[in-house]
Amino acid sequence: MCLAIPMKVQDRTQFDALVEWRGVSRRVGMHLCPEAEIGDFVLVHAGYAIGRVDEEEAAKTLALIEEVIGEGGE
Repeated sequence: MCLAIPMKVQDRTQFDALVEWRGVSRRVGMHLCPEAEIGDFVLVHAGYAIGRVDEEEAAKTLALIEEVIGEGGE
């Protein structure tokens, strides 16, 4: 099973971006999602942005993840 986390693009270069969720920042490859810009949400899996999602869809997904985290502890 694979899990991709929506993360917000904070900074961007041609080939990578700094993304953030819950105060955690990571630098990820943008080769598969070259159209994403600062402020966009991207799905991050295995160190790469694999697709762009709108803010509403990102919020729904993150709410579900928060719910699972809350049930399982941190």
